[in-house]
Amino acid sequence: MKPLKAHNGIVATLDRANVDTDQIIAKQFLKSIARTGFGSQLFYDWRYLPDGKADPTFPLNQDRFKNASILVAKNNFGCGSSREHAVWAIDQYGFKVVVAPWQDREGGRVPGFADIFKNNCSKNALLTIELSEAEVEKIFKTVDAHPGLTATADVEKQTLTLHAKPEISFHFEIDAAVKERLLNGLDDIGITLKAESDITAFEKTHTSYISR
Repeated sequence: MKPLKAHNGIVATLDRANVDTDQIIAKQFLKSIARTGFGSQLFYDWRYLPDGKADPTFPLNQDRFKNASILVAKNNFGCGSSREHAVWAIDQYGFKVVVAPWQDREGGRVPGFADIFKNNCSKNALLTIELSEAEVEKIFKTVDAHPGLTATADVEKQTLTLHAKPEISFHFEIDAAVKERLLNGLDDIGITLKAESDITAFEKTHTSYISR
C-alpha cells in the first residue's frame, strides 16, 4: 500500500445522502475475482442512461468535475453491504479522499460514513474525512462559486484546505492507528510484519502443531 501523507486535487460534490455500496458498485460487477477494473463501473446506474450513454445531469459526468480526486458527499456514505469492491471502485476511478458530514441527533453524533466502509477505506489508502454539516455545506457552496476548485488534504496536519480566495481550512479528526497506516503505507500484512522478529522468536520456541 502506498503512503498517503497529503493529497491535492480537484473537488467534486455529490449532493446525496445515504449513498449505499450497491450504488457505488452494483452487484452485477462483483463477479470478477480480480481487484482491478472497477473504476469505470463506479455509480454505474447513476452515471449512465438505459441506452448506455453518459447521463449529462449526473455531477461526475460534468466538465467542471473532470479529473476530480476529492469527493464530497452527504451523510451516511457507504452504507449497505460490506463489499470491499466499493472502495476499490472509488479508488480506481481516481478519488483519493472522500468527505462526508457527521450529524447531531438528540445529543448524539451520527457518523458521516458507515463503519465497515470506513474501515475498508483505511485498508486501501483511501482517506475518509468527517466534518460537521455546516462545514460540508460551506464546501458545497465554495465549490459552486469556484469552478475547478482544488483542495489539499494533509494527513499529518489533519487539515483539509480549499484553495479558494481566500483559502478555507478545516481540521478533521482521525484515529491514530489509521493515521499511522496512511502515513507509512501499511496494510494488514505490513502491520503484522512490524512484529516479524517477535513472530520468528515465538515460532522457534513453540511447536507447529497442537497436541490433542
